[in-house]
Amino acid sequence: MITRLDDHPITFGVDSFGDITTDADGVPFSDAENMRALVEEGVIADRSGIDHFALGEHHIAEMPLSAPDVVLAAIAARTTRIRLGSAVTVLSSDDPVRVFQRYATLDAVSNGRAEVILGRGSSTESFPLFGFDLADYEQLFEEKLDLFAAVRAEQPVTWSGTMRPALPGLPVYPRTASGALPTWVGVGGSPNSVVRAARHGFSLMLAIIGGNPARFTNLSELYRRAGAEFGGPPLPIGVHSPGHVAASDDEAREEFWPFYESFLLDVRRSRGFPPITREYFEREVDRGSLYIGSPETVAQKIAKTMALLGANRFDLKYGMGPMPHAVLAENLRLYGTEVAPRVRELLGV
Repeated sequence: MITRLDDHPITFGVDSFGDITTDADGVPFSDAENMRALVEEGVIADRSGIDHFALGEHHIAEMPLSAPDVVLAAIAARTTRIRLGSAVTVLSSDDPVRVFQRYATLDAVSNGRAEVILGRGSSTESFPLFGFDLADYEQLFEEKLDLFAAVRAEQPVTWSGTMRPALPGLPVYPRTASGALPTWVGVGGSPNSVVRAARHGFSLMLAIIGGNPARFTNLSELYRRAGAEFGGPPLPIGVHSPGHVAASDDEAREEFWPFYESFLLDVRRSRGFPPITREYFEREVDRGSLYIGSPETVAQKIAKTMALLGANRFDLKYGMGPMPHAVLAENLRLYGTEVAPRVRELLGV
């Protein structure tokens, strides 16, 4: 078992990809209603004691959350303590200067509560939308992450690459009050991405969406070794995984399963994979990376994962397809008021 890093606080967050939700009668929200529901969910997360609220960028009808920073700014106006960030920003199809400017602006209006998680994007709808070639997938991310690191230093930027015009010593505004926007890199399993995050001095967010989380111990160990070799201080490691909390284990499973099945059925059909079975779902809940159950069940599983990976942060990806807004709200309340305190107790912090 990996030893936790004791020089960083243990924190808990929630992520949403902006899935279209429904009212109590199962009527889907409009895009506008869904954005307002996300704002309400951010407020609930803040009031429930959750440390981070993150929104992931998507550009499809089922997830029309194309401007997470705007929604986060609306949440900032109604909250006082929760940290607000992306989960993730698809940096490969965006401009690093504009990403920094947007989140530095969010940092200003939230009084220093902004952060950003950068990723290559497992969904690729943004590439044709913004005129990028998927053949450049890896090179786009590597160059743009390098540029973002230069901009994040908040000094005049001199940079050149092959995928974007050069910057000849230009300043970028606004600047953040802290002088360093908290930045994470989301990694789904690539060792190269882990080393890249360590080289730039960015925190690591492990996106573990299936299988036994023990598979990722080599990546957390690699990140620590690489960080030490690059001469940087130890940085936090986070875990992002899907889940759902309800009053009992049975209730949580039955609330989540039909949406999990239908959502992944569409995804897997489009990729030529067979449908998900109930047996697969139960295995993922029992031994994999679905954190579903009562507050005690979910807390026990999160504590085990965080200790195993030496993680300082756990983000629950809440919601799956058109789940009712009221069900999501109760999930957030239980996660913040019961799960997170129990995990801290189990970890002795």
